[in-house]
Amino acid sequence: MSDVMQPVRFSSVEVPNRFALAPMTRTSAEANGTPNALMADHYERYAKGGFGLVITEGTYTDDKASQGYANQPGIINDQQVAGWKAIVDRVHSAGSRIFIQLMHAGAQFQANRYTDQPQGPSPVIPKGAPLGFYGDQTEWKTPEAMSESDIQAAIDGFALSAANAKAAGFDGIEIHGANGYLLNQFLSTHFNQRDDRYGGSLENRLRLVTEVVNAVRKAVGEGFPVGIRLSQGTVTDPDYQLPEGEAGFRRIVEAVRDAGADFVHTTDGDVNRQHFAEGNGSLASVAHEVVGIELILNGGIDEINCQDVANQFPGTLLAVGKKALANPDFVQRLKDGKEIDDIDFAMLQPKATIRNELAWREKNAA
Repeated sequence: MSDVMQPVRFSSVEVPNRFALAPMTRTSAEANGTPNALMADHYERYAKGGFGLVITEGTYTDDKASQGYANQPGIINDQQVAGWKAIVDRVHSAGSRIFIQLMHAGAQFQANRYTDQPQGPSPVIPKGAPLGFYGDQTEWKTPEAMSESDIQAAIDGFALSAANAKAAGFDGIEIHGANGYLLNQFLSTHFNQRDDRYGGSLENRLRLVTEVVNAVRKAVGEGFPVGIRLSQGTVTDPDYQLPEGEAGFRRIVEAVRDAGADFVHTTDGDVNRQHFAEGNGSLASVAHEVVGIELILNGGIDEINCQDVANQFPGTLLAVGKKALANPDFVQRLKDGKEIDDIDFAMLQPKATIRNELAWREKNAA
């Protein structure tokens, strides 16, 4: 197990080991989006549990249509920045690094304190139903197609939030371009039915993604880690495939690299799943072939396969989600050879909040 436990230089950051906490929505901020002491305890627990890198939950980026969930944290004002700074300080004191994930919900919108009207590339709702453990909404609202001024406002929000995150002391930025949120929607031919320069061909569907990456890079300057999480599927449509297949995904990775990204974070149900309309690679294998960009991998990584995945993809970080939720001290348990539990999804009921998780833990400890 020595390889995954060794320190690694990722982008410009020294990370104590190759394990990252995957970003997971917890809807536990104050109603006004301010991170709180409960969240500080939560993230510190993973740092103390041995994760070399902590990646936060998706954090909204403007006071317009970016928020997707009630009690989702933001980073758009001084109060929210101060709340995040307290969390960053706690994680650093525990010996870990921390990246913030910046997110615009787009059409995948369940609650927003600033507006009742979601926005997206086109007036197309997500497939499936809203996630009950993130809110009480039972049906998706039809989004309003974004104008070019709406698009520019979203870009500006990402850039301002990135600058705020750097000021709060974060070690890097992860832009959320996966799982059915706004940037993923622009890439998707399900959501994106535009006929302007932001729709149609893959190059046009990529335009907003690269403009956001470039704006974030300019906001934080060179030498500060910037990356993007990418997937094909969404939280309610895991089987969506890019019509351009493997070659299209490779082009996306190359384009974000050229726009200023240092890393790509691929996420799939299985890190080695071959799931392209054309081509036999996985998201991870295709991204790993692209020269000049680093990689975080997510998708079914656990205590059984982590060393094999690390060997297969040298130099990458391994993002752990479900096993981390079940075992906040996953990395330390792995080091010590202790038993690692499977997740009990009852801890996320009736809502996937930190308080409900803690209540579940207290009940089961008794």
